[in-house]
Amino acid sequence: MRAVGLKVLKNRLSEYVRLAAGGETVLVTDRDRVVAELGPPQPGRSGLLSDAFLAEAVREGWISPPSIAGAAAGPPPRKPVVSFENLMRNLQHDRDGR
Repeated sequence: MRAVGLKVLKNRLSEYVRLAAGGETVLVTDRDRVVAELGPPQPGRSGLLSDAFLAEAVREGWISPPSIAGAAAGPPPRKPVVSFENLMRNLQHDRDGR
């Protein structure tokens, strides 16, 4: 575990992010007081930012995940707006008018 002041962190941020990505925890200090920790992602966290936002939204209760039964079934089948015979009849009527 390392400790780094804000000014040094600002000037060498990439280096400390690489350390955190490698598994090391970096304590960020401001006037010798720890104000933050920079560390590797938690186990199970996706590497994609969009997945992290969705997971946070589920944890906060803003959205709820889909039910497993509904996801496996897929979307419900669409009911036709008009029968095929009626559609063909209307199409033929339009063509005859030309």
